[in-house]
Amino acid sequence: MKTETYEMVAKTFQGLEDILAEELTALGAQNVVAGRRMVAFEGDKELMYRANLSCRTALRILKPIVKFTAGDPDTLYEMTKEYDWSTLLTPDKTFSIDSVVNSELFNHSRYVTYRVKDGIVDFFKDRYGADKRPGVRLQEADVMINVHIDGNRVTLSLDSSGESLHKRGYRVAQTEAPINEVLAAGILLKAGYNGDMPLVDPMCGSGTFLIEAALIAANINPGVYRRNFAFEQWKDFDEELFESLYNDDSNEREPEFKIYGSDISPKAIAIAEKNIKQAGVGKYIDLEIKSLSKWEEAPADGILVTNPPYGERISVDDMDGLYELIGNKLKKVFKGYHAWIIGYTDDYFKKIGLAPSQKIPMLNGSLECELREYVIFEGDYKSFRREGNSLHTRQEGREERGKKKEFRRVSDEEWRNNARKKGFGGKDGDRDDRRHGGEQKKKRSALEEKYKAKPVGKARKYEERENSDYRFRNDRFRDDRRKDFNRDSRRKDFRDDRRRDQTSDSRRNDMNDSVSENPLAIRRNEKALKMIQGKQPSIPVMRSRKGWKRGDNNSDNNQ
Repeated sequence: MKTETYEMVAKTFQGLEDILAEELTALGAQNVVAGRRMVAFEGDKELMYRANLSCRTALRILKPIVKFTAGDPDTLYEMTKEYDWSTLLTPDKTFSIDSVVNSELFNHSRYVTYRVKDGIVDFFKDRYGADKRPGVRLQEADVMINVHIDGNRVTLSLDSSGESLHKRGYRVAQTEAPINEVLAAGILLKAGYNGDMPLVDPMCGSGTFLIEAALIAANINPGVYRRNFAFEQWKDFDEELFESLYNDDSNEREPEFKIYGSDISPKAIAIAEKNIKQAGVGKYIDLEIKSLSKWEEAPADGILVTNPPYGERISVDDMDGLYELIGNKLKKVFKGYHAWIIGYTDDYFKKIGLAPSQKIPMLNGSLECELREYVIFEGDYKSFRREGNSLHTRQEGREERGKKKEFRRVSDEEWRNNARKKGFGGKDGDRDDRRHGGEQKKKRSALEEKYKAKPVGKARKYEERENSDYRFRNDRFRDDRRKDFNRDSRRKDFRDDRRRDQTSDSRRNDMNDSVSENPLAIRRNEKALKMIQGKQPSIPVMRSRKGWKRGDNNSDNNQ
């Protein structure tokens, strides 16, 4: 029996579209087209489940259900009401709406939310009676609906993910500004990391790079830590199929090389230790309290990936000195490495004193950052080239592998045209740039724009503590690393808990961490729906998965 296939859209961060397209293609997706901050593809229900479980660089997976044109709010209401919502909802269910609007015809996304809500509710009232209608719920609704309007083109989609997929479920504690999990995984994959070499993060913070690297090296699906996905509440949910995919660990492997992390802050290391333990990857990671200045040797032929302070939310007393130290350590300690550093200010990058082989624009929250690769080699560059080496060897190898994948990269102009035809994309192929740092760019002074200067705000003082009172408790960390993670127990505990009450309180702070997510990943209509309901939302508390600690997994984007 042939399974039904349909169009889907995976959202991601700017700069990671090609990586996500490769991931989806590897899962068996068809007609994969990489656009701006999104990848369109086709597949069946099984692929949708796999994409949510397996994609490391996806923020959420959307399934379009209806497309139409509307030139005013009343037409929007009527066209919404015409759809047969009984195929997705029943009067005893709840739904939420997230509206993304880029149109002169609809100048307020909250009013769009209100009219779409009216259309859905009135559909049920007309069919079942005035008192028979599904409820509106701001958080943890049974069905999550995404509304995307570009001009007069309207697309209504089901959000199959629920919480943004960057919220893996393993983060129980965090430092002041941890990097987003999807962005961390994307940087690692962009760097060509697959576990076939040692990896070092000498400024690891809460350990996000370390954990994501361990999941990649061991080929563990990031979705196994989550308590639920939105599609589990759909009427056509196939529990047996999902359970078989969720519990399939046949492709997991034992990493050959260690992952090394350190940080000057004992508090950061303690937090990283908790997160690593929660993820069950402690035996793959060596962790210690150590400042960058104390690094005198490193494993041979490895890769370094790190996210140093930018001088924005986190700073040190001497930012110039910190980046100079990074450059000195790269040249003296990490010879033979490919070093990947994400940063914000070009002036600090220059202090590293090395020529990058690649500069890749990336959004880190609202900050327009760059990911730079530095190839560290012995001797001078001419000798390096005479030996047949290239600064771009590793990246070219990754691109060659990508060419074998059956997905198509399109130009921005072609993407914008296709996106509008399909009901996705705004003027720039996605949505209003104001929510992705674009507004910040527009507000730059003429002088800053002329010289391409990126303003640096007042940095909060970050106190570096190299007090001898803080000593690394080797025995404590070694004991935890000796503990093997029981894979079967993880699967069983998560599966048992999934069958219980799956409401959650983990979205309480979604509105506060919106900069960490992609355009369609955030519930931005809270005020509008409060007006609709006329009351504050009630937020139930969810029981954690049995055997696992429940922690706040809100995630900003800087480490």
